[in-house]
Amino acid sequence: MRAEPSWSNQLLKISVKFLMTSPEIASLSWGQMKVKGSNTTYKDCKVWPGGSRTWDWRETGTEHSPGVQPADVKEVVEKGVQTLVIGRGMSEALKVPSSTVEYLKKHGIDVRVLQTEQAVKEYNALVAQGVRVGGVFHSTC
Repeated sequence: MRAEPSWSNQLLKISVKFLMTSPEIASLSWGQMKVKGSNTTYKDCKVWPGGSRTWDWRETGTEHSPGVQPADVKEVVEKGVQTLVIGRGMSEALKVPSSTVEYLKKHGIDVRVLQTEQAVKEYNALVAQGVRVGGVFHSTC
């Protein structure tokens, strides 16, 4: 028989989730991103309070058009972010359909869609302000 987790354990998990801060983007250049606290060099990445990982477009079948899908941002939304910054690429080739923006707004998340260099600056500024910010960034075209 499986015991249900206690309320105090659930509260602790929720509290820890909301105490974690978003990692700063340490560097960005064409095709390469570094996130503080990670030894990985990313091409495209997802970041959230307490972590980061490679954004592998093959997981959701993402392509430049139609672009970033709700499935691409769902994982970051589930990390409890207040704001999500989307970097569309250095030349803004990556599209962001209205369905993705609507999905984020439906979840009460402020969304900012920018060229990637501007997106990283915005994201890092929000980190410095203590905002629970997440991001999905494309570092090439």
